[in-house]
Amino acid sequence: MKLTDLRGILQYIPRFRDKIFVISLDGAVVAGENFSNLLLDIALLRSLNIRPVLVHGAAHQIESCSKQTRHSPSNTDGTGITDESTLQVAIQASTMVTHQILEKLSISDLRGASTNAIVAHPKGIIQGVDQQHTGKIERVDERLLELLIGRDIIPVISPLGFDGEGKTFRVNSDAVALAVAKSLKVAKLIYITTQDGLVFNGQLIRQMAVNELDERLSSEESLFSPQSLSKAQHAAEACRWHVPRAHIINGCVAEGLLAEVFSNEGIGTLIYANKYQQIRPAKKRDISILLQMTRGSVANDELMKRTRAAIEKNIDDYFIFEIDHHPIGCVALHAYPAQQKGELAFLYVNPSHENQGIGVKLIQFVEDQALAAGLNSLFLLSTQAFAYFHTKAAYQEGRPEDLPEERLKKYIKTGRNSRILTKSLR
Repeated sequence: MKLTDLRGILQYIPRFRDKIFVISLDGAVVAGENFSNLLLDIALLRSLNIRPVLVHGAAHQIESCSKQTRHSPSNTDGTGITDESTLQVAIQASTMVTHQILEKLSISDLRGASTNAIVAHPKGIIQGVDQQHTGKIERVDERLLELLIGRDIIPVISPLGFDGEGKTFRVNSDAVALAVAKSLKVAKLIYITTQDGLVFNGQLIRQMAVNELDERLSSEESLFSPQSLSKAQHAAEACRWHVPRAHIINGCVAEGLLAEVFSNEGIGTLIYANKYQQIRPAKKRDISILLQMTRGSVANDELMKRTRAAIEKNIDDYFIFEIDHHPIGCVALHAYPAQQKGELAFLYVNPSHENQGIGVKLIQFVEDQALAAGLNSLFLLSTQAFAYFHTKAAYQEGRPEDLPEERLKKYIKTGRNSRILTKSLR
């Protein structure tokens, strides 16, 4: 994303103003070369009246400290057994990471504060094995966090929990970020790691509804990489607890955080609550968007050129696919009631969102609309995507005689020699 594209940023500001973002930083990200730039991105978010809360891990630093002391840690990520020596290393490593973050915030003239906001108790004995100093999050001191946020102080939360007796426990940073996000009812939970996003069966997931992710986690958990699984599980739970968006991004990418927050495409994986996507009727104010969005496909002769006047005349025929209120696709249904036929037309999906099933969703939407309107069949004209319609939506090769008379005249007049495909709906 180009920072000079202020219009692209400004459209998001009203939506995010005074909203809380929980940003979780893996320890390896803090140790990376891009960390200073990442903190500058966070500073920019704060300058736009977005309220960040920072959670950090320390697994990378625990491993580094252990190598220096030649001590083999019993656990590094806060999910397994934490013995006494590993706890002391974890405290040392976490304190170091917190200090680094506070230093970088100071460079941007931002105030931060290390907190003991995570109240924890011993994880106890699991399957006969004492987890020793590994903790389970009991609650989040949200009043403390809200007090800091209200005074423009960025809370910095380490992967350590504390009980009422002053004991310290090692806790998992992914779980800490989730607990804080649930407690503060945040707008976004952002996991920043060293991977490009959520990897499933070797493939990067660009976006997914939480119900779809739940299905994969329940049936195909083993296909997630170990590094992805924890993020996937916690992101899904966040969305089930009414966090609208959970993001998983690569913190090694320059301006990656800004690109994820201030662009529709993003750079990583977005997990969203189920109301995040919608198909809505187009309005007259959308005509410029429709023309601009499909300009490339028209130039490549994938779509037939339409004028502003032509779209406006039949605006009720057009529909827009939105993600987070941003149009990324469109389709049209032109009805011929006398013949009980309809034309599926103007199907377009932004290249950044291809191969995510959006085209199929738009086709299914048009078919449902056609059925509701009492139409018996659909036809479409395609110059380059006929194979897609055949394999993905079961459309069959048609003939010119399948077209209503008035549409046949337009078909002949254009001279595009498009393939004709048809589908019975009943």
